[in-house]
Amino acid sequence: MDRKKLLLLVGALAIAIVTAIMARSMFAGASAPKAEAAPAVPQGPKVLVAQRVLPTGTIITADAIGFQPWPKELVKDAYYIDGASDVSKLLGTVVRFPITAGEPVTQGSLVKPGDRGFLAAALGPGMRAVTVPVSAKTGVGGFIFPGDRVDLMLTQTVKGGESDLKASETILRNIRVLATDQSTTQETVNGATVVKQFRTVTLEVTPKIAEKVAVAQTIGTLSLSLRSIADSQSELERAIAQGDVKIPDGATPQEEEKLLAAAMNRPTDGATTYQTGGDVSRFQRRTLPPAAPAAAVSAPVASGPGAPPRAYAPPPAPRSTVTVTRGKAATTVSISRGGQVLESQAGAMQNGGQVVSGTYGMMP
Repeated sequence: MDRKKLLLLVGALAIAIVTAIMARSMFAGASAPKAEAAPAVPQGPKVLVAQRVLPTGTIITADAIGFQPWPKELVKDAYYIDGASDVSKLLGTVVRFPITAGEPVTQGSLVKPGDRGFLAAALGPGMRAVTVPVSAKTGVGGFIFPGDRVDLMLTQTVKGGESDLKASETILRNIRVLATDQSTTQETVNGATVVKQFRTVTLEVTPKIAEKVAVAQTIGTLSLSLRSIADSQSELERAIAQGDVKIPDGATPQEEEKLLAAAMNRPTDGATTYQTGGDVSRFQRRTLPPAAPAAAVSAPVASGPGAPPRAYAPPPAPRSTVTVTRGKAATTVSISRGGQVLESQAGAMQNGGQVVSGTYGMMP
């Protein structure tokens, strides 16, 4: 073989070997996973933090708070420390100031039942508290607890001339229960919630809804209907789809979550639904009964101070009167419009044999 060709062959082989080594290094470097630094775990005690956004007036439940490691140098005396605080005693307390998700819960941010201003702290901004009477039948058998959400139904009987109309109407929706009787907490025995009957329920409503509740209590019987926990989320999604809930541009995640929570917890009083007796039984009415016949009109005519009213008598029909004289005797004859003689009355006249007067009008 020629020396020149041999050198070219050796050079090509060397270039191929270098290229193979470089390609291997390239692919090996791309496929090797990069080591990522693990997030630093705070070294310190566990403090009580909010698991979600807790607006003012939120009633604390077991899923609303939890312990989380916290840097030791950032722990304050007002924090609840794991091992030194009993979380079960905080259940049923009310948030006094808004708490964001992940923020430590301080002792001053919660109001305990029995403290002054507890119920006022449980109310959201612009809300009112009203109390309605209930029984075992109208209060879901005692299975309603503070923090639940209910619908309010009004059952009434509309009076009619021949028969009455029985109707039930859902007048309010998504109402938060603040207290049952004078209790704002759930009583538990051996980890189980105690169900007991109560006579009153205190609800959180708007000022306008509070007026409606006051009027509704005078119309008929109020009943509570317990709502599912999932109802609020589904109604919120429907409100967002319909454009009823608008989130401003540039809102932070915390502001967005706050707006959605307020929309989900808002009570509603529009688009009521109802059922009548005819919808339940074929022997009941489905529409409003006809109005009762009007009573006879009476006009009180008093003859003196303190005299009782007398029945009003309709005026007599108009008629004609003719006075006829024969000698010194005069006779007044009443004639109807049909020409019939109704009555006559004799009297003395001075001008004999002449018709003295003829009149058309009302007899006294």
